[in-house]
Amino acid sequence: MPDYVPQPIDTSAVKLPRALVRLKEKLAEHAHEVWSAGRLADGWTFGPKRDDAKKLHPCLVPYDDLPESEKDYDRRAAMETLKAILSLGYQIVPPEKPVKKAAKKKGG
Repeated sequence: MPDYVPQPIDTSAVKLPRALVRLKEKLAEHAHEVWSAGRLADGWTFGPKRDDAKKLHPCLVPYDDLPESEKDYDRRAAMETLKAILSLGYQIVPPEKPVKKAAKKKGG
């Protein structure tokens, strides 16, 4: 579609509260985990250089081990998602008590 012009929701006026800025990092990590799980399910494995034919990808590592440039990609997506939710009139209310980290699933 050569005439496609992206028209994201205007989030330029949205300022996230501090609690949501912290949530951004959790959502960025979650997005990476979901992406990684999908790649692994499709037969991809870690490789030092991306190779689509061999299904190798250098970002199939834990979020903490990603280069900052990759983390920033996930952070921007998470931030814009949070801002879009608020722009659409929804509210995000932090829990009263901190939520413990969810247990990792074993065996799929």
